[in-house]
Amino acid sequence: MSALFVNHLTVLDFSYVHPVRGILGESWIADVELHGELDQQGMVFDFGDVKKQVRDALESLFDHKLVVPAELPALSKSEQNGITDLNWEDSEGRQYRHRSPAEAVLLLQQAHVSPEALTPLLEQAAMAAVPANVKQIRVRLRTEEISGAFYHYSHGLKKHLGNCQRIAHGHRSRIKVKRNGKRDPLLEKAWALKWKDIYIGTKEDLTEPFSDKGVEYCTFAYQAQQGDFELTLPKSKVYLIDTDTTVEYLAEHIAGRLNQDNPDCEIEVKAFEGVMKGAIAVKPALK
Repeated sequence: MSALFVNHLTVLDFSYVHPVRGILGESWIADVELHGELDQQGMVFDFGDVKKQVRDALESLFDHKLVVPAELPALSKSEQNGITDLNWEDSEGRQYRHRSPAEAVLLLQQAHVSPEALTPLLEQAAMAAVPANVKQIRVRLRTEEISGAFYHYSHGLKKHLGNCQRIAHGHRSRIKVKRNGKRDPLLEKAWALKWKDIYIGTKEDLTEPFSDKGVEYCTFAYQAQQGDFELTLPKSKVYLIDTDTTVEYLAEHIAGRLNQDNPDCEIEVKAFEGVMKGAIAVKPALK
């Protein structure tokens, strides 16, 4: 058999539930190999078709979704009229609830979410999208190599017309900060720690907070084009901002806060949204 490969075919941006760390935003790069017989064109599969059909098959599985392992403590699930309602606890007994259209969730029949757990599902989905001469597809999932600071964040964009409207999807994102034109790794690290394993929520979407057994909770709810979304999680896992949580607003928010803390400095923030994309915000010195 012959084989072809496409490295960095796509980036799968999603969130998943970790029993200790909470809801984590993640970005996994997908590399693929296709093994099979040559067709009448002398190809295993045309690269243009790989970049569309195979990529679409991979993304359909859990890109911009919340992946939930089935063996979470106290996990309960109900479905009605196309709506999936999930309740679970973390390792400290804190409560979480995610309510959304069914297509915004992948319930994984595993104890933990990992590349090893999801790779077979991706390979199966990809095989369904290729012609019969392709006999095997291998998928490799990897994270971006980041030498500096980065954070995992989750969010939802109710105004978005695509899958970003889903209330709990996310990204593993690097951050770059310049102070007076010079990169400042300490400011980068400080902000990455502030947003470690965080859910970034819009104040407008916040319903009445509540507490239970000494734990304070936040609930976010909104109606978007795909349907109604609701998420409840511990307040300690939440960072609130005044605006929507697009990466443009996030870059502006970080730059504004750093500008207040460093009023005599020009601040430039390059905030990434996953891999190789993001937004830039520049704030002149206030003094």
